[in-house]
Amino acid sequence: MQKVKIIGGAMTRFGRHMDRNLKSLAAEAVDGALEDSGLTKEQIGCVWVGNASQGVLSGQESVRGQVVMRAMGIGGVPVFNVENACASSATAFYGARNVVALGECEVALVLGMEKMFFTDRSKALAAFEGCTDVELLPQLIADFDAQEEKLRQKRETRGETDVEKSGQRSIFMDIYANWAREHMEKYGTTQRQLACIASKNHWHSSMNPLAQYQKTFSTDEVLASPEVAYPLTRLMCSPIGDGAAALIVCSAEFARKRGIRKAAEVAACVVGSGEDPEVAEKLGSSTLDRLAQKAYEMAGIGPEDVSLAEVHDATSYGELHVIENLGFCPSGEGGPFPEQGHTKLGGAIPVNASGGLESQGHPIGATGVRQIYELYAHLTGDRRVRQRQVRDALVGLAENGGGMVNSTEGAIVLTILKR
Repeated sequence: MQKVKIIGGAMTRFGRHMDRNLKSLAAEAVDGALEDSGLTKEQIGCVWVGNASQGVLSGQESVRGQVVMRAMGIGGVPVFNVENACASSATAFYGARNVVALGECEVALVLGMEKMFFTDRSKALAAFEGCTDVELLPQLIADFDAQEEKLRQKRETRGETDVEKSGQRSIFMDIYANWAREHMEKYGTTQRQLACIASKNHWHSSMNPLAQYQKTFSTDEVLASPEVAYPLTRLMCSPIGDGAAALIVCSAEFARKRGIRKAAEVAACVVGSGEDPEVAEKLGSSTLDRLAQKAYEMAGIGPEDVSLAEVHDATSYGELHVIENLGFCPSGEGGPFPEQGHTKLGGAIPVNASGGLESQGHPIGATGVRQIYELYAHLTGDRRVRQRQVRDALVGLAENGGGMVNSTEGAIVLTILKR
C-alpha cells in the first residue's frame, strides 16, 4: 500500500447559519481546501462525503454528495456517500485514505457537512434519536427518567432544591450523564473536574475564529450554568450547528512529483464498532482500548508520542472517558489529569486545542473531518491556527465517536497524522 498524505484543508465557521444552505457551506470548505492544496477541481479523482442526518432534517436522501458536488461544478468522478452517525465524515476519510493507499485514485476529496439549524428545533432532536436503536429508545428514556427521579429525591434530602434546569436535550446527554455518575462513584471524580475540562475547551476556542463559541468561562461559571442532566451543565455539553470541513488527500508519490511540501502523513486510520458492556467486561477491554492499540501499532508510536489530540467531547465526560482509553492517563485519573493542566495548551498533551465539540460546535456529519483538519493545520504550521499553535507538533490523533447502541458507542474512528 502507498503512503497517503493530506495536502490541503479548510472549513467554514461552525454555528447558526440560518441564511445559508448546505451547498454554500460545502462549496466554501471545498474551495478553501483546493486553494490550500494548490490543486484544481479537475484533479480530483474521487469524492467521499460524510453526512449523518440531512434526510431527517431536510428530506435530502441518497445522493447528498452528488447534489452538493454538482452545484459547484464537480461531476463525472465517483462520489461515495457515507452515513455513520457523528462519525460519518471520519469514516468517509477512512474510505478515501484506503482508495488512495491502494492506488485506485491519486487525489481524493473528503467532505464532512451538516445543516442542523431549522426553525423547527424538533427536527434536530429527531436526528439525534435516530443515532440510537429506535426500538429500544422508549425503554431507555423511561429508565433515565426513573434514574433522574431517584437522583432528584436524593438531592432534595440534601437541600439541593434550587438547581436551574436547562431546556430540551438529546438522549445522548442522559447517557453521558449516567456514565459520568458511574465514574464519580467508582473513582471519586468530581463535578468540578468535569467543569475544568469545559473551561479549558472554552479558553481554547477563544483563540479559534471558526468556533461556534469564542468566549472564555471560568470553572465556577461552567458549574453555575443551567443543569442539563447531573452532573452535566449546559457549558459542559456540545451545541448543534451548521458547517462543513474538507480535506485533499493524495498519494505520497503524487505529492513528491509536484514538489508539495506542506503536507501531513496519514500514519493510521482505523474504524470499529462498540459492543455490549458485558462483552467488553469479559474481554477486559473496550473497543476503543483495542482500536487505540491497533492505531498506535500501525503508526509505530505510543500514547506518549502524541503531540496533540482532538477527541469526541460531546460532553466534558466524553473527553475524560477518551483520554483514559487512549492511554494519556491511567484509568480513574481522567478527572485529576486535566484539572492539573496537562491537557491545556502548553501542557503535556493538549486536547481539543480547537475548543472541541463543546465550543467548536457539532454539526454532526462535519465533525470528523473538522478534527482531522485541526491536526493537519497544527502539524503543517498553518497560519490559521497560529494563535493556538501546539509548538513542535509532530504527531496528532483524532478520535471520533458516532451513535449509541445499548448505551455504548455505535462507531469509533481513530486517525493518526505525522508531520
